[in-house]
Amino acid sequence: MRLMKTALLFDLDGTLVDTDHLHFDAFNQLFAELGFQIDRPTYTARIMGQPNSGIAEAFLPHLPHADARALLTRKESVYRDMVDTPAITLEPIAGLLDLLDWADGRGIPCGVVTNAPRDNAELVLASLGLTDRFQTLVIGDELAHAKPHPLPYLTGLERLGATAAQSVAFEDSPSGLRAAVAAKIPAIGVMTSLAEPAILALGATLGVPDFNDMRVRDLILQRMAEAA
Repeated sequence: MRLMKTALLFDLDGTLVDTDHLHFDAFNQLFAELGFQIDRPTYTARIMGQPNSGIAEAFLPHLPHADARALLTRKESVYRDMVDTPAITLEPIAGLLDLLDWADGRGIPCGVVTNAPRDNAELVLASLGLTDRFQTLVIGDELAHAKPHPLPYLTGLERLGATAAQSVAFEDSPSGLRAAVAAKIPAIGVMTSLAEPAILALGATLGVPDFNDMRVRDLILQRMAEAA
């Protein structure tokens, strides 16, 4: 019989750090070249948490595939330039560092599961000083399916040797929450962009303002108790 094991799996943008305003600005810089802009509700509903392949299909269907891919590659470069500028200081979501310390003290492995390109993810983690805090980094576009498919979260579980029902996923986007729920992992929605009713409607167990909410640790302890 396989032993049950708890792991914590975190999305990146909007979950570990609030960077969605930078992505929003970078998309609009590039979309302006094509004569249109998006508003923040459109970004939240149709772009946030989606892989670039899905964004190209939704917003750039009139472009040849190679042109759409090139435009979105430039968008990621614009975003990384924003992150790397001295004017921008990234800060982890409140309570994250304490939660990671708490998990380390209990031997709970942690991983990042994101649809962000690897260059973006590695830059952001390095900027936050978190590169060495996670045992795995799962990049959705490097797999056969990205979020909202459950494969990225199932891959994270496999790499950490953990079981879905005894683990916890942290997300902020509709795409990510759907992926975690489809992987049958209890999900906590971080309310950087979505309100709690929307988070719960997507199947999350909790919606929290940040990682200081004590219900986060209570849920993890429940998962650990079941694993034991």
